[in-house]
Amino acid sequence: MRRGNLKARLLIGLVVIGFAFMRRCSQQETNPYTGRTQAISLSPDQEIAIGLQSAPQMAQQHGGLHPDSRYQNKVDEVGQKLVVNSSANRSPYKYEFHLLADSQTINAFALPGGQIFITYALFSKLENEDQLAGVLGHEIGHVLGKHSNERITNADFWKYFVMGASAVDMGAVAQQYGQGSLLKNGRGDELESDDLGVLLMLNSGYNPEEMIGVMQILKTAAGPNRVPEFQSTHPDPENRIEKIKEAIIKYKKAS
Repeated sequence: MRRGNLKARLLIGLVVIGFAFMRRCSQQETNPYTGRTQAISLSPDQEIAIGLQSAPQMAQQHGGLHPDSRYQNKVDEVGQKLVVNSSANRSPYKYEFHLLADSQTINAFALPGGQIFITYALFSKLENEDQLAGVLGHEIGHVLGKHSNERITNADFWKYFVMGASAVDMGAVAQQYGQGSLLKNGRGDELESDDLGVLLMLNSGYNPEEMIGVMQILKTAAGPNRVPEFQSTHPDPENRIEKIKEAIIKYKKAS
């Protein structure tokens, strides 16, 4: 009887896992801005809708928008310059740039579809317009790279994979492997966004070397107790600096 139950569970598990892989294969497409093949489940319109719906809550979590219109106008000016002078201008996304009032959290982030945020804590530490362009270019890179879309799709895949593995008591192992895979993909997203950020800066007449200064700011902010790279969704700033230098050489040679 037990053997029969095990066979049934194994069959159910294999069916669920097979469904997860078939679904993932049907979602594969080549990103026109990176050339990378990735699993995507949301349309551009869905990405835009998610971003617009989530934007007010994200702003509220960081103390709302910054009240100084001069600073906000500068963020808009630099962000739109990066969009207009690059392939981002041909994308289906609607880019909006927001300066958040948060003076404690050094951060910038992008929501699907083009909603981009930078906190005043980070904005106030930037030394020049080129560094601001580096931050915003990196975030535009996340949008063009469809990283949130890909993350949602991959999380959905691992949910079904773990469900199938649980049928044969391997759910914990599958979940641990899935979490490691998602962390690794997250680090890859950051490097890809840095690479795109360099290209956007060059296209718009900004000095991409200033991205290195941004990395130094982030490294200082993280302090000596920063999370080891293998436990983090972000690569170590030193590794990012090396990749940025490589991207600068690559794109300057191509121009």
